[in-house]
Amino acid sequence: MNDIQPSRLLPRRALLGVGIAALAALGLAGCGFELRKPPVFAFKTLSVMGNSAFLVNLRRNIASGGTVTLVPAEQSATADAILEVLGENRERVVISTNSAGEVRDLELRLNIRFRLRTPGGKELLNTQIQQRRDLTYSETNTLAKEAEAEMLFRDMQNDAAQQLQRRLAAVKEL
Repeated sequence: MNDIQPSRLLPRRALLGVGIAALAALGLAGCGFELRKPPVFAFKTLSVMGNSAFLVNLRRNIASGGTVTLVPAEQSATADAILEVLGENRERVVISTNSAGEVRDLELRLNIRFRLRTPGGKELLNTQIQQRRDLTYSETNTLAKEAEAEMLFRDMQNDAAQQLQRRLAAVKEL
């Protein structure tokens, strides 16, 4: 007959679970894993010129980081750095058609060109971010595919805003 009580097994199993969790945490800590932190910028104040949906999202992301104060565009001369979006282009390119010549696949492209400069005119960064997404297309579901395309463009804008933040953080000195 087994003389181990069921009530005594529970603490051992719980202890084993805690031990496994502790080992996993030690393993992750030992490999250098850490959660992504808000970027650290070389500037304390930033003026973002423009008012597109992309820039609204970017301002929100920068403000939520809490390390940079956003300065209104009218007071850009008082900012440490000025971000200007030089171009924001959306494109839809046909990738493939069927035998009847109807569109089957589209490629959605978002291209954002921007530069970062000081109020004195020193250029710190001048580059672009490109995003691409594929979209299958159907003539019978035109409205749904239009909504899906808009959702993909918003997703690309969010990704581009995060990429732009990381590029701004790469600037180490003004």
